[in-house]
Amino acid sequence: MDHSPSIITQVTREEEENATCREEGANEVSPSQKPRSRGLFHSLFCCLCRRETEPPPVKNNAPLLVEENGTLSKVPAKPLLPRMKSNDAGKICVVIDLDETLVHSSFKPVNNADFIIPVEIDGTVHQVYVLKRPHVDEFLKRMGELFECVLFTASLAKYADPVSDLLDKWGAFRSRLFRESCVFHKGNYVKDLSRLGRDLNKVIIIDNSPASYIFHPDNAVPVASWFDDMSDTELLDLIPFFERLSKVDDIYDILKQQRTSS
Repeated sequence: MDHSPSIITQVTREEEENATCREEGANEVSPSQKPRSRGLFHSLFCCLCRRETEPPPVKNNAPLLVEENGTLSKVPAKPLLPRMKSNDAGKICVVIDLDETLVHSSFKPVNNADFIIPVEIDGTVHQVYVLKRPHVDEFLKRMGELFECVLFTASLAKYADPVSDLLDKWGAFRSRLFRESCVFHKGNYVKDLSRLGRDLNKVIIIDNSPASYIFHPDNAVPVASWFDDMSDTELLDLIPFFERLSKVDDIYDILKQQRTSS
């Protein structure tokens, strides 16, 4: 039995509105810092935004010596991804987040839920209602054609795996990585791109939470957190940008241009 206090990592609408995450390099709040009154919903949904006054200095080309639970690893970690398949040779690896990037999930019944996922928590099965972000189908289909796509979520596999099974009808995700593949750094689940086993100049991460890519901000394409706005077009708008990006040899100049122009 998994005794983690949370299964799904995401931000709530209130936390998104009040946070200065994107500009300040925010971190997630650890489960021990959450008010107990939040109840069952927040016993599963634990990714919270808060300001970090002094972000740690990070270098994109740092070695695989990572801080895990406050302890510096003595040896490089085994790469998280298997050897790239021959039909993906030369492609950029795009790491894609799940919650609030591609979908939004809730325990509260939703009439227009795209999926309803049963999740067992401490011997009781709970229903998780999942909404797909608008245009996620077109986005994933095209991304799978252009890149080596990897799902990387800080949620647990017992929730994220069945969601991915239903969401990814095209097999866009060559691999799936879950919470155990994150680095627990200063109370946050961080996705350390240096552990993937890919050249960092050909790795991009798409994520709504800056805390997730705090080790490699220059590799990030940030997206706004999505909850239920069915008029949202962010994923659709990103497709032409990624079509151009798929043809470059080094992603850093393009991403830097994108950040300065936005």
